[in-house]
Amino acid sequence: MPQRPPAPSFEDLLDSAQAHAVHLELRDVYAVGEEREVYEAFLRDGSVPADDSEYWSGWLPLVERTVARGVKVRRARIVSEPVTDYIRFEHAITDANLRAGEQVRWLPRRRASTLALPGNDFWLIDDSLVRWNIFSGAVWGLATDHADYRI
Repeated sequence: MPQRPPAPSFEDLLDSAQAHAVHLELRDVYAVGEEREVYEAFLRDGSVPADDSEYWSGWLPLVERTVARGVKVRRARIVSEPVTDYIRFEHAITDANLRAGEQVRWLPRRRASTLALPGNDFWLIDDSLVRWNIFSGAVWGLATDHADYRI
């Protein structure tokens, strides 16, 4: 059986974009991995990481060079209202995304109910390639067993 080539890194995907890279965020809480420390600092004292911090060291330069090539980098966030503490954190740090050249928009979840949306976040590169972002959790773990589900 032929082997599949390894999946490209996210940096390679963004570097391959010619026209646009669009990110859809659907969750009200992430705070995963390296983000946890800066999120907890925000909760403690409202601080946000500086543009030249380790937190932004990979992302902002990647966006800047992508935008410099003429690629539009857009991010849409669908959020529940009232917003969670995590969304307040995202809102507070978004100025760094904007300074790097991203375009960011927010859509209250109540206004998105007529849209057919996927179950997970994703990046769409030039309308031809999708990279799904699955952070944690799974349908199986959240779902109710048939024997226990009542209609």
